[in-house]
Amino acid sequence: FLVRCYADGAEALKGMGAQPVDLAVLDIKMPRMDGMELLEQLRRLSHIPVIFLTSKDDEVDELLGLRMGADDYIKKPFSQRLLIERIRALIRRGELARERNDPQGEPVVVRGRLVLDPARHLCTWGNQPVELTVTEFLILKSLAHRPGHVKSRDQLMDAAYGEHIYVDDRTIDSHIKRLRKKFKA
Repeated sequence: FLVRCYADGAEALKGMGAQPVDLAVLDIKMPRMDGMELLEQLRRLSHIPVIFLTSKDDEVDELLGLRMGADDYIKKPFSQRLLIERIRALIRRGELARERNDPQGEPVVVRGRLVLDPARHLCTWGNQPVELTVTEFLILKSLAHRPGHVKSRDQLMDAAYGEHIYVDDRTIDSHIKRLRKKFKA
């Protein structure tokens, strides 16, 4: 990747305005303009993928970031390999959408009270929005495509990370646990 780093949010906004980027990784806590404000400013200008990288572990901050338009949210401390793979996944999805040149994107999946809109990365349960990370969304989409069929951890990892990416099989357990918690709420 060609990476540009900025010391604060205001400098980042100015720099990304002068030289557009394919993806932004933002910290919530930044001087002069925090990550939430920077995301708000970026969303007025473009729809580039944004990953929040933060030490804040409050679920409210994560929900707020996702509702404001962040595409993913990674808590510190984090695995650099995981960050790189999430960046690759977001860039790959953007490329696939451009290649398809289909404004509708993938069809909406409706399973009972569950509605998944892959083109807009929206999930609702009983008409209530459910905020999901990119990985959680991909796992749920994989399960929703074939309801009633059991998926192995390997199949879920392939759906979430691709076939050539290695992650610990217990990583899927964590994602499933968070999905269950979100839907229970």
